[in-house]
Amino acid sequence: MNVKKRQIPQPVDVICQQNKDGTMLPIRVRLTDEDGATQTYTVKEYKDLSHQGTREMPDGMYVTDRTYVFECQVLAFGRYKMIRLYYEPSVMIWKMTV
Repeated sequence: MNVKKRQIPQPVDVICQQNKDGTMLPIRVRLTDEDGATQTYTVKEYKDLSHQGTREMPDGMYVTDRTYVFECQVLAFGRYKMIRLYYEPSVMIWKMTV
């Protein structure tokens, strides 16, 4: 039996580009690590998984058709890492899972 590991989303700051057609492109992610230091990562690649209906994501997050969802590859400490960014327009908060 394959059990999904539910992750606790971490609030993050995101710099993104919003185009005139309403699409958003994540550019940078800034977060505070467990030591209290601010870390900034540039998004190297992303995949837009937004507006695909209400569902549970592989990390255990529940999203609706209104949630913006991005799978992003960032360079962290010399290694590429896959993260997911979530943006809920109704509360205007970005969250991240690893």
